[in-house]
Amino acid sequence: MEQVLDLDRDIGLRVRALRSAKGLTLDDLAVRSGVSRAMLSRIERGESSPTAQLLGRVCGGLAVTLSTLFASREAPASPLSRRSSQMVWRDPGSGYLRRAVSPPGTGSAATIVEVEFPAGARVAFETARLAGADQQIVMLEGRMELTVGEDTHRLDPGDCLHMRFEQPIAFSNPFGAPARYILVLCHGPTRP
Repeated sequence: MEQVLDLDRDIGLRVRALRSAKGLTLDDLAVRSGVSRAMLSRIERGESSPTAQLLGRVCGGLAVTLSTLFASREAPASPLSRRSSQMVWRDPGSGYLRRAVSPPGTGSAATIVEVEFPAGARVAFETARLAGADQQIVMLEGRMELTVGEDTHRLDPGDCLHMRFEQPIAFSNPFGAPARYILVLCHGPTRP
């Protein structure tokens, strides 16, 4: 049985470090993210278990992806990422399980995340425009519905959907069984 880590403190430290690196005050980040200064302060002190949706808004205000936020775990650079050492986080709101698959510290433009998404769960992100960042979802098991802007796509095993970080995105599993998918994020320039 895998251990799901309690990352509240690490998430808080990473939010603070990213905010400081961008020269933002708590008030600046509150305006940019639409998250109250008080909640941001609680997150930074590790006193909150923020949901994926809330963290998505914070990341939007910081102009980073959720994966950038979770890259805070100190690990030596390695070309190999063993499953037993991969960081796993459970969203307290939806119950989805997020596993950081990519080897840490490689400097790769791609990040790979494995997600187990419970039946009946839904998570919506108001994505910010992130230049040079996009993502692809590859369904492994189960079915999902992804709404990108105004368009809803039903994904079955083996299907792949490309999405850019420029429209709201909602992940939904209205079906009776859990779903599992791979999310590949690319932080490099897009090709025409």
